[in-house]
Amino acid sequence: MSLSAAKLLRWYDRHRRTLPWRALPGQTANPYHVWLSEIMLQQTTVTAVIPYFERFTRQFPTVTDLANADQDTVMAAWAGLGYYARARNLHACARRVADMGGRFPDTVEGLRALPGIGPYTAAAIAAIAFGRPVVPVDGNVERVTTRLFAMTDPLPRARAAIAAQAARLNDDPVAHGRPSDFAQALFDLGAGICTPRAPACALCPWRADCAGLREGIAPTLPRKAPRAARPTRYGVHFHVTDATGGLLLHRREETGLLGGTLGLPGPQWRAERWSMEEGLSHAPLAQPAARWRHVGEVRHVFTHFTLIVDVYATRVERFPNAIARDGGLVYPRERAQQMGIASLMRKCIALAAGPVE
Repeated sequence: MSLSAAKLLRWYDRHRRTLPWRALPGQTANPYHVWLSEIMLQQTTVTAVIPYFERFTRQFPTVTDLANADQDTVMAAWAGLGYYARARNLHACARRVADMGGRFPDTVEGLRALPGIGPYTAAAIAAIAFGRPVVPVDGNVERVTTRLFAMTDPLPRARAAIAAQAARLNDDPVAHGRPSDFAQALFDLGAGICTPRAPACALCPWRADCAGLREGIAPTLPRKAPRAARPTRYGVHFHVTDATGGLLLHRREETGLLGGTLGLPGPQWRAERWSMEEGLSHAPLAQPAARWRHVGEVRHVFTHFTLIVDVYATRVERFPNAIARDGGLVYPRERAQQMGIASLMRKCIALAAGPVE
């Protein structure tokens, strides 16, 4: 099946979305803006990303500004977007690009060599920022492709076949003449017309060529294998303040979930519930059990599991000097809330914010 790129591009010229990272017609795309938006959009919606992108580019106008910032400042600016490994890789990538004179590589291969940039992100930056004639395959493009070609094998098994088919969407030489617009037209088609539920097939520029529409199965595609039940894990975290309002925080290890972020101290999460006695054995201060108050539970859903955290709180007159040797950091509560603290930890802090007897 030969798809008309001209039809899609005519539709795009009339209906393209206006986004803060997207170049206007006649303008040249800013590779820094394209890269930053693509990293932010991983696992996050456009609506959620826009205010973060706007704040980020005000605070770090160029990739060199971002590279020169310290990690705590970057993590604080990122806080709330989740998937904190993205922020660490973002900072590492900015530093690598700054070392290259502040210029991003302009090929898929060159981009793939940078921290935090995988196949999709490299293709998206290469197409949008540098006009390389490649098709970036995100969820929107997967959905468009499965419907156009009535591909019924379920995800994730079918992902490689879908990507191979999607790579041919720009076979039309017209697409090669406008690779940046063509890639973004595919995104907008999936986001605005070929939506997950109730696609607006009557408005689609490719409706005459859509096998899924002809067969009456377009809304059911792409099909997905049954998802395994999300397991539950359990944690314990400790909220400790002193008489001046200082809050005890620990920096999590660089690797793993929430890696490198500041948070309340506590042991590793696990598959079994913690008894109070066992939980308090991991408390950061040698306080009598009676001095700790169980302030409640926090439930937080990650992509692959649900976490239930028991939060204990206490107040001390002052923190011992040994706290720093043990990796503890004390911040005024108001400043702590402005640091790069993950939403899970913000929930725990908010739960324990009442006075502790």
